[in-house]
Amino acid sequence: MQNIEDISEEIWQDCITAFQQNDMCSDVAIITNSPPWVLACYPRGNLANVTPEEIQTFLRQEEREKFFMQGITLAGIKCLLIRDNLYTEGTNTMDLRTKGQSRASQAVTIILIESMCLVVVGQKGAEGGPLNLKAFEMANYIREAILQHTTGI
Repeated sequence: MQNIEDISEEIWQDCITAFQQNDMCSDVAIITNSPPWVLACYPRGNLANVTPEEIQTFLRQEEREKFFMQGITLAGIKCLLIRDNLYTEGTNTMDLRTKGQSRASQAVTIILIESMCLVVVGQKGAEGGPLNLKAFEMANYIREAILQHTTGI
């Protein structure tokens, strides 16, 4: 795969724009894991506030069982870990649910794609299963965009 830094910001923003046209997702971000930073996200989305420390935490490969007890924080929002297959070959997903007293919970899916992650937050009330399917569809869209960019198709 081509170095992520060599792919223009416009390509990433095109991916985000394509995702904004569905009614299942309330927020989405494409994050690189080395160095940890947000490549693209919804302009008014909360995932723009994900910190490098939060990215490093959910990408950590050791002591992942702690996430089931402690949860994970994304953009300052505490999330409960539902399922962790981020480092399971062929799946590479993590399923979360936001928690908080002042708002309805939302399903969150993280998909590891090579050296980046796709983070998708569902609309309030959206179930995790359909959100996962949409996230996989989005991940395939990103893979195709990268392939087209790197091969010039």
